[in-house]
Amino acid sequence: MADAAIFSSVRKLILGGSGFLSRAVAEEALRRGHEVVCAARGQRGPVPTGADMVVIDRNEPEAYRALAGERFDTVVDVASFSYPWVAEALAALADRVGHWTFVSSVNVYRDAATVGQRADAPVHAPLREAWNGERPVNPDRYGAVKVACEDAVRARFGDRGFVVRPGLITGPGDLSDRFGYWPSRLSKGGRVLVPEDTGLLTQYIDVRDLAGWIVSAGEQGLSGTYDGMGPAQSLTGLVHEMAEVLGADAELVIAKEQALTEAGVQYEQAVNADGVRRWIGQKSLPLWAPVELAGYRAHDATDSLAVGLRPRSLADAVAGAMDQERKLGLDRKRKAGLTLAEEAGVLATLA
Repeated sequence: MADAAIFSSVRKLILGGSGFLSRAVAEEALRRGHEVVCAARGQRGPVPTGADMVVIDRNEPEAYRALAGERFDTVVDVASFSYPWVAEALAALADRVGHWTFVSSVNVYRDAATVGQRADAPVHAPLREAWNGERPVNPDRYGAVKVACEDAVRARFGDRGFVVRPGLITGPGDLSDRFGYWPSRLSKGGRVLVPEDTGLLTQYIDVRDLAGWIVSAGEQGLSGTYDGMGPAQSLTGLVHEMAEVLGADAELVIAKEQALTEAGVQYEQAVNADGVRRWIGQKSLPLWAPVELAGYRAHDATDSLAVGLRPRSLADAVAGAMDQERKLGLDRKRKAGLTLAEEAGVLATLA
C-alpha cells in the first residue's frame, strides 16, 4: 500500500461509465461527492446523472484529444480485451493523473485447478493483442491480454497503481444470468436440481461492493494487486443458504456428477479436448465446474479483505440479484441455466 495522502475531494476519470461495473463505480463516486468524468463511446446508454460525459472511441487515433490538458486525481480503467487501449490511455493521460486503477480478471491465473491461490500465483505469459471484435473470447487468451495490461499499469504507476482481479460479479445490472439463476429458480419453489457437494467451492462479489472498494482505493491511494472476490464457499452450501434467506418453498434435490452429465447437464465452464477452457451456457448449471477448474473460483480472499474489500451479507446480495432478475423477467430465455422443462426431464431420470 502506498503512503499516499487520502484525497478529501476527488476528481475521477472513468474510462467507461455506462457499463455494468464502470457505471456502479461512477454512481458510488457521485454518492460520495466526487467530481466524475466518464469517457466512452456512449453506445451502451447514458452515464449516471451528475457525471460529465466525454465521447471517445478507443479504437480511433488521438482518442484522448478531448481530454487534453485535463488533470485527475484518479483514473479507473475497465478495458475488457485490448492491450493497445490500455497502453494508449497510459501514454495520453498518465502524466496528469495521481492514481490509476486497472480492473483485470481472475482469468490471468495460469493454474485453474489449485484451490486457495493468492495474487502472487503464476499468471499467463502477457499477450499484447488488440481486440478484433470477435466473441466469445477464450478465457485463457483473455487472461493473457489482461496480464499485459496489468504489466503496463505497474510499469507506469508503480506504487500509485491498483490492479484488481474480479471473478464472478453479480448484483444490479448483471446480464450474465449466472449467480441470479439460483435465487430466481429457488423463488419458484418445487424440486430444485443441485449438484452434489464434492468439495467444489465458488465465490462471487456484488458489483456494489467491488465498486465501493475501487472508489475507496482511489481516495486512499491504495496500491498493489488483489483479487476482487469474496470468500470461497461450497456451491451446495451457497444454494442452501440462498433458499433460507429467500424463505423459498423449495426441495433441493442433490444429484451426483455422473447422473447430471449422463442426463446432458453441462458444467458452466469446461475444458475441451485441446485443453482450452470454454464457456458452455445453455443447459448448464451455473457455478458448477469440473475438478480441473476447481481453483477458478476458489481463491484466498484474505489479502483483499485485509485492505478494505467488504462483501455484503448474502441476504443483501440475493436481494440485489432478485431485483435484477425481476427487471429482466423471471421467465425469460436465459444465457445460462436449465429451463424448467429441462430440469424436470433430468429430475425424472433421478426418480
